[in-house]
Amino acid sequence: MELSPALILSTWTAGLGAGGALVAWWRVVGTGYVWLTAAVVGGAGALSAAAGAGHIAWIGVAAAAAGAAAARSPNASSIAFAVASVLFAASVWEGEAVAIALLVSGIVFLGAISTEMLLGHWFLVDPTLPRWSLMTLDGIAAIGLVAEISIVLVSGSLILSGPDAAFGIVYLVMVGFCGLLMLGVWGSLREPRYSGVMAATGLSYLAVLIAFGVVTVGRSLVAGGF
Repeated sequence: MELSPALILSTWTAGLGAGGALVAWWRVVGTGYVWLTAAVVGGAGALSAAAGAGHIAWIGVAAAAAGAAAARSPNASSIAFAVASVLFAASVWEGEAVAIALLVSGIVFLGAISTEMLLGHWFLVDPTLPRWSLMTLDGIAAIGLVAEISIVLVSGSLILSGPDAAFGIVYLVMVGFCGLLMLGVWGSLREPRYSGVMAATGLSYLAVLIAFGVVTVGRSLVAGGF
């Protein structure tokens, strides 16, 4: 597989589209959140297209715009975001098994944790949103994280000795730190007061930042370097 900005950006954008489709399908948000999701997916998608993802990514941007136009229909906007997710994934599709597995795990991991962060911020607009939605996204992100490190381990790319050991050690540290942050999100959401949601949102923001490191370094290990 070839590591590139387009690969990371399109993986992230595909995850955002999938997360937006899931939240719209749950019918727990209004049109405002759908417009926010469309703007984020469209903006990130435009960056990925400009970075080299090509015309398929631009079609994905158009699908995100369609999701915004259909904001008053949860089913229609959910379908539009799902289509956008598939298009962004297709824009960086590679035929190798490891590359496909990492694309799927990255979509699940980055998508769930980023959507959790966005939805957590939306609690500032609508404090009546159900917490189970955030907890579900946190659980999905945890599954994605486990899949990420499992694929890297199975591929034999994680080296912990010799001159190339530094990247492997850094990768494991980031995986562990990200896992702890996600556990912190889960624990914070069990706090009945609103401050629990605020804490969970802050922790999910930090987790998103570390998640980018996990995804980037993991793929560089598999690709054999940056």
